[in-house]
Amino acid sequence: MLQSDGLVAFVKRACPACALIEPIMQQVAGKLPAFQVVSQDDPKFPKRVANVLDDRELDHSFLSNIEFTPTLIRFEGGREAERVVGWDRDGWRRLTGIRDLGEGLPAFQPG
Repeated sequence: MLQSDGLVAFVKRACPACALIEPIMQQVAGKLPAFQVVSQDDPKFPKRVANVLDDRELDHSFLSNIEFTPTLIRFEGGREAERVVGWDRDGWRRLTGIRDLGEGLPAFQPG
């Protein structure tokens, strides 16, 4: 089930930008307990992230209007409050509150 509060990242292993930010998702999962990953093609991706929802049927992605991966959404009370599409370092930093997130990675990588 999709969590109603916190951050949810929609990803897929076959997405080059998602593969690029696998360590970022691991870092966020280690720092924020209200972080969930919805994996569209591999429920074991990303590695070392405990809260991964299998979405190979794309039900959750469809209901959340996901057109590109990665997409990071902040939910509050079951409603979307903010969304960042693709790897956008500044956007991911803003939503996670992790100031040094993505050091050494490109500032932007489309999904």
